[in-house]
Order: sequence, then structure tokens, then C-alpha cells
Amino acid sequence: MMKKLFNKRTLIIVCLVIMLSLLSFYIWTQVTYEAINSSEIKIEEAHQVDDGWLLYSAEEAEKGLILYPGAKVESNAYEYLAQELSKQNIAVAIPSVTLNLPILDRSKANRMIESNQVIQWYVGGHSMGGAAAAMFADQQLDKVNGLVLLGSYAASNDYLFNSSLPVLSISGSEDGLSTPNKIKENSINLPQTTDFVEIKGGNHAFFGDYGSQSGDNAALITVSEQQAIIIDTIVNWIESVETGGEHE
Repeated sequence: MMKKLFNKRTLIIVCLVIMLSLLSFYIWTQVTYEAINSSEIKIEEAHQVDDGWLLYSAEEAEKGLILYPGAKVESNAYEYLAQELSKQNIAVAIPSVTLNLPILDRSKANRMIESNQVIQWYVGGHSMGGAAAAMFADQQLDKVNGLVLLGSYAASNDYLFNSSLPVLSISGSEDGLSTPNKIKENSINLPQTTDFVEIKGGNHAFFGDYGSQSGDNAALITVSEQQAIIIDTIVNWIESVETGGEHE
């Protein structure tokens, strides 16, 4: 009798621990980094919100970028980047993701690609969002025109590393999370033709507009300066990919 009571009590305790752990994890995912609308950059272009997607369209756009947000970073933290890319005739679609963790929703790009097949889609993302985009590209090489990593790197994969998919990796010299060493160590998971661009003085948080982030280093340049470099690099790189040239 005592043994049964002990087993029942142990089971209850284990269930409670699991429930508390799941609750703690859920609460952690809901504490997000929101856009701060820095005075250094100006949000001016109208955008659409469609079923959890933040959309910046461009007139007669033939190219588009599906941009996965970083872990626990709100989509609107990338509004300025999307706005400026759309001015260069690149449509941008930023998805909301399950529990604010893009790794849990890495196949979401499928929906945008299948519903807008006239656009040549690139996939990319910041931090964990970049890792999610790389996982998607690895399994859907025939659906995407290229991969853009922002302060991010790819995990080991099945096909991506040995493919001819154009890849652009933009990192920051002061990034305390996706550090220069991590970018270098994980470069083996990307095609040999990957273009690596390091922003001198750039950090992790300035790939978006959400202030500082725990574990990151202070940037040596302003958010507007880092954003300008990111935008110019992406635009020039996509143009280079389309013309078959090399990125400078």
C-alpha cells in the first residue's frame, strides 16, 4: 500500500515539474524584443498585415525576400529594413512564428512562395531566423533563389553545404551572439561560393531595431549606419546573383 502511495505521489510530482517547466518555457517565449522606433531611422512606408505576415510590397516586383525574425524578436523590429528594400523593388514578407521561435515554424515560407509564384523568392533571417531559413533552403533548394543570413549561421545539413545555391552571410565584428568565430566555424555548412561580408563595428541587435540584447556587445557604429550597409549589401548581392556576377 505504501509503495503504491509513493509511486502515485512521485507521478504527481513529476507531472507538476513538467507542467511548471512548460509554463516557464511559454512565459519565456512571450517576453519579446519589440521595435523601439529609433530616432535615427524613419518608418514611412505603408505595409500590409495579412494572416500573421508583415508585408512590404513593391510595384511590379520580380524579386522578394522572406525574412524570418530572430528568436523572441517582434516582426516590426525589421520594418525599416523591409521598407528600404521595397524601395529597391524587392518585396519583403516577414512571418509571425510559433511561440516567437522561428525554428518551430521554418517551413512557413512555403505558403508565401506557393501563393506568389510570379516572384523570385529568396529566404533569409536574423539570428535563429537565419538558421530556420537555412533549414528551409536545405530541404527546398528548388523553390528558392538564394539564402540571406543576418548575424546568423547554418547548422549541419543534408544538401545546402554541397549545393550551388547563392548565399549571402552578413555578420558584425562586435556581435556577441553570432560571433565572428561562430560564423567562421560554421562556414563549412554553407556552399563554398558563399559571400561573407563582415560589418566593421556592427553588432547583433542592430540587424533589427529593438535596442540592446543580453549577451551582445555594444556596436561601434549607429543603427542607421549598420542598416544602410545591410540594405546596400543585400541589394547589390541580389543584382549580382541575377546577372551572374560576383559580389564585391
